This record gives sequence, structure tokens and C-alpha cells, in this order.
Amino acid sequence: MRTPMNGWYEKAGVRTDPRRVIGDEIEAGGTLFPEALIPYLHHPLVDALEPDRRLGLVARHFYQYMHFTMHFETSVVNRATARIADGTSGLRLPDETRLDAYRIYCDEAYHALYSLDIVQQVRGATGIDAPAYDFAPFLGRLDSIGDEVLPGEPVLVQLLQVVVFETLVTSILKDVPKDLSVIGTIREVVRDHAEDEGRHHAYFAAFFKELWQGMSPVLRERAARCLPELVSRSLTPELVPVRASLRAAGLDEAAVREIVADCHPPDRVRENIRSSARHTFHLFESVGVMDVPGARDAFISAGLL
Repeated sequence: MRTPMNGWYEKAGVRTDPRRVIGDEIEAGGTLFPEALIPYLHHPLVDALEPDRRLGLVARHFYQYMHFTMHFETSVVNRATARIADGTSGLRLPDETRLDAYRIYCDEAYHALYSLDIVQQVRGATGIDAPAYDFAPFLGRLDSIGDEVLPGEPVLVQLLQVVVFETLVTSILKDVPKDLSVIGTIREVVRDHAEDEGRHHAYFAAFFKELWQGMSPVLRERAARCLPELVSRSLTPELVPVRASLRAAGLDEAAVREIVADCHPPDRVRENIRSSARHTFHLFESVGVMDVPGARDAFISAGLL
């Protein structure tokens, strides 16, 4: 049986990739994260900061991304993937589909491991502290969608969460490996992640077709109304760590508010969400989500189409 995870034992990062170890790259002048992907870094109030304070902002942005990845892989992706693998998803799935879910479970745990590993390496090499990261508010916002829009279907909400996230195409996994200004070890870590995620994308696109076909017409209509909010909450920027990082750089509250407002206007946020979710929207179109009564209007009302 051909599946997106064929060749896992020969291709998966957890099976084949070496541990990525930082050498003297930071001393050589490489950056920790592409500056173009940090929206506030070139705001006039940030440009006026001393170089060491700007370096701290870049480091904390890098830490935030890696900590989010670590928590997300274990708390969201593997929560749903375990249900697919152990037979508690509510779907009758082929044995190979369930085995592939366990393969993805291993991949995601490894992604979490090396995300924390590279954070600790960078912290040791730079001396810049990594602030504590609280994933609970984000997870709470994500899970509350079920209570608000799809009550009584907590397992389905978890499955929809993982489908949405695993079929998104964000600029980080795509652009970081190509940015030669970023130190090589970080580019390699992100490239390793992207290679695994390409296979996961294909797996969850196929899984969603099975999931959608297994729903009753009434449940499809309820799920379709849930999806716009799920996409929006999944991709709306987390600004609490951003504000904390700006304060740590020495900026006062008025400056922090100005920077955040200037760099994250609602229209730009919505445009970025539409761009990152374009492949997810194509998947929804292909399985008939947009043909459900009211679904297309819900996506348009949310500013996603």
C-alpha cells in the first residue's frame, strides 16, 4: 500500500538526521532568525535601539518560535495523531494509516526535542536568556472553538485542528533554510523539520478526505462553520511574547503599543492568514467543504476568501 509515509525508516529525520550542533557561527556574525520575518524589527522605534538590544529581540523571537514548535508538536499534533494511531478517532481506518500516524507521532516528538535542544545551545552561545513560554493561553483559545462553534464534538475539533495546521504552508519553514544570513545550524534544523512536514502535509490531506466523507450532512455543516474560526485562531500572531520582548529591550508601554499597532494591522494579519492557508483552502474546496450551505459565506465573513 503506497502512502505519503512510505520510506519512513529511510527518510525520516528521527531515523537519519544527525544532531545539529552550533559551532562558532554566532561569533562569525550570523543571525539567529531572518530579520524580514520579524515584523517589528525595522520599526523606527526599534531601529533606534543599541545593537545588543536588537540582538536580544532577534534571539527572543527565535526562542518564541522554537518554544511554540516544541509545545505545539506535543500538545496539539500528537494529541490528535495518537487518536488516529490508537483507534480512538471515531473512524475505521486501514492498519497502514494508523501505523503512519505513529510514525508521525515519532517525527513530531523529535521535532520538539531538537527545538528545545537548539534553544539551549543558542542560549549558551549568546548568553541571552530564553524567557519562560506559556503555551496554555494559545491552546485554550484553540480548544475553546469547539465549545463555541462545535459543542459536543471535542475529538472532531482536535482532528480538525491537526488537519488545519499540518496543511498550512508558512513562510518560516520555506524561507529560513534559504536565508544565508541565518547561521547554518539553524537553517539545517528548520530544513530537517520542513522535509518531514512535507510528508505530513500529504498524509493529513488524505486523512481529511476520509474524515469529511465519514461525517453526516448535519455534522459537515457544523464543521464547515467551525473551520474559518479555527484557521483564523491558528494563524493570528501571538503578541503577548512580542510585547514582553519589546519591554525587555527597554521600550516603555507607549512605544510597545505603537510598535505592535503599526506592525500588526488587522488587514495585514488577515492577508498573511490567507496566504499561509491557501493550500488548506484548496483542500477544503477539493473535498466539498465550500459546497456545504453557508460555508463559503462563513469564510468570506471571516475575511478568508
